Amino acid sequence: MPAASSEQIRFDGRVVVVTGAGKGLGHACSLLLAARGAQLVVNNRRSTEGSADSAGDLAALICSRGGVAVADDSDVTSPSSADAIVALALETYGRIDALIHNAGIIENGAVGDLTDEDLARVYDVNTLSAFRLTRAALPVLRARGYGRIVFTTSTAALYGNAGLAAYSMAKGALLGLMRAVAAEEQPHGILANAVCPTAVTRMTEAFVQDPRMRAALAPELVAPVVAWLASDVCTHTAHVILASGGFVRSAHVLQSAGADLRTSGAFGPEDVAAHAEAITAPTGLRAFPDAGAHFAALLDELQHAPVADPE
Repeated sequence: MPAASSEQIRFDGRVVVVTGAGKGLGHACSLLLAARGAQLVVNNRRSTEGSADSAGDLAALICSRGGVAVADDSDVTSPSSADAIVALALETYGRIDALIHNAGIIENGAVGDLTDEDLARVYDVNTLSAFRLTRAALPVLRARGYGRIVFTTSTAALYGNAGLAAYSMAKGALLGLMRAVAAEEQPHGILANAVCPTAVTRMTEAFVQDPRMRAALAPELVAPVVAWLASDVCTHTAHVILASGGFVRSAHVLQSAGADLRTSGAFGPEDVAAHAEAITAPTGLRAFPDAGAHFAALLDELQHAPVADPE
């Protein structure tokens, strides 16, 4: 195992915005970043009763420990929230260096039982809030030629899960957003990645009852991965990093070798069925940095691969 770097990753002078920071992973990430010198904007909407101010409590805790943080309690589902968060960061610190999109909710329900309202609610919190805040912050990041953006996705987006259709769809959409931002903004010095955490938080605690497993899946064991992705040490972009209980891996979208059905001339659905095993087998796997690279590779194959004359 490679030895840990002797130089500590620091965020001195860096301004980081964290949404959904009041509890769970956002809370753990904010505390770690503050301890490493980051100046923070911590966002979390107030409770529906309006009394609990988790963002304010977190900012106060960070400041009591010698850190720097300001709270934002706007609801990220509001179209005006993104501009308000960016404005608060600029008014307080004069800059933004990194965004951590952590705000999220989960919705249980089979596809056949979901309403449009259910889907809209989950998309508003998990997907549209990240899109709006990214869009609002991009001019600021581009002006400085630097930025780190971390999207929080889920294994439900990668693999699906019965009863979590709305959540899976919303988190899957974030992967498309992340890859688009990564492709568009790298020339501006802005890198975008996604973290796929498995951690026990208020949103997921019902799924893990064993106290030992709860401790093993603490959000604090995911926070270092998020901190790395948000740091200038990270030079990767368009990656999906899985983090759970100290295990850190990456997830990839791969294309198999499949079957070339052109070799038999004209083909029909029967030919597809006959080659189904070769098409679906995970052999000759290949990755592409973006859809453009996939298209270019396909054109190259079509141009150079021999094709049988149609009968």
